[in-house]
Amino acid sequence: MAIPTRQLGSSGVFVSAIGVGGSSLGDLGSNSEAQRIVHEAVDAGITFFDNAWEYHDGMSEERLGRALVGRRDKVFLMTKVCTHGRNKQTGMAMLEDSLRRLQTDHLDLWQIHECIYDNDPALHFAPDGVIEAVDAAKKQGKVRFVGFTGHKDPAIHLDMLVHDYPFDTVQMPLNPFDANYRSFQHNVLPEARKRGISVIGMKSMGGGGEAIKAGVITPQEALRYAMSLPVLTTVSGMDSYDVFKQNLAVAQAFTPLSAPEMTALETRLKGYAGDGRFELYKSTKVYDAAVGRRMHKFPPSTELPA
Repeated sequence: MAIPTRQLGSSGVFVSAIGVGGSSLGDLGSNSEAQRIVHEAVDAGITFFDNAWEYHDGMSEERLGRALVGRRDKVFLMTKVCTHGRNKQTGMAMLEDSLRRLQTDHLDLWQIHECIYDNDPALHFAPDGVIEAVDAAKKQGKVRFVGFTGHKDPAIHLDMLVHDYPFDTVQMPLNPFDANYRSFQHNVLPEARKRGISVIGMKSMGGGGEAIKAGVITPQEALRYAMSLPVLTTVSGMDSYDVFKQNLAVAQAFTPLSAPEMTALETRLKGYAGDGRFELYKSTKVYDAAVGRRMHKFPPSTELPA
């Protein structure tokens, strides 16, 4: 069955309703396994591919670049710039790194990675900040669309949006637990849609899939819920071939949950959602990247309690 596609804003560009998460490509045991998943994903109709400059010190981008040789024109390729408060020059250098690793001359989407510290919006929009790199990359034709990401606090996303920059996309955690805990779905999704910004969902299974492992929700329920929201695509981490096939099957058979079905799932999970146990990326530093920690003067994860 065909995977549904959705339009990015009013651009006329359509992408698959599920995307392959870039970080998980670096988690795989070998280059060949990553290539197998990318090739089969493209063949099945998945067009959206996520990545970031810092994932696995560049290995995730390199693996994706190798796997897309001969297939680049079949995909919508996204990666993220990881200045974490540094200047335009750093951002432009990262762009060149990403283009080289991904073996392409342009990105379909370039997003500012991990807006998760309260002062990130001010740093990004400061003179000589990463927004100036984003502007330059667009003018040079190396980037088609631009956006930003984050997983910590809806207020930080809203602070990015209040600058009225013409972002094309914004990426955020969206899952049934989020609906009842520091909710991006209720606080950011409507604002982005009001501004005509396409939303990219992530962490549909809570980041590390802890709720799945605990038997609280099935992967199929979580992914179908996330894909039923009014989003451009749902980026899914697929850290094994079996997980890829499982998620591909959900996408191929996808029909949206009804509003009552979504409410019923949120209600069923409300008791688990309230303390954030399955969304630790919002309340702890467990999921925060090493580069961002370093730039904001936090010790690495090995030295800092969660």
